[in-house]
Amino acid sequence: MFSVIYPIVTTLFTLFYYLMLAYILMSWFPNARESSIGQIIGKLVDPYLAIFRRFIPPIGGMLDISPIVAFIALRFIQSGVTYLLELVLL
Repeated sequence: MFSVIYPIVTTLFTLFYYLMLAYILMSWFPNARESSIGQIIGKLVDPYLAIFRRFIPPIGGMLDISPIVAFIALRFIQSGVTYLLELVLL
């Protein structure tokens, strides 16, 4: 059972990590977030990033460092979830 669930969970975390990265990079290109792909990615990623944007204001009104904290938190969450899977399924 562990050999089936563990790769799925890690793949989902990795996919979400890359979706966040793509969404952040889209902010560098005009109208990229307004495209259909940008809107889909935004609906998946924005609720998670909004948690951090609520507590971490942009520096100087322009530089948003909340995605950096969101990436770090996602890695901690992934480590915790995979550790719990190892405990429960092994």
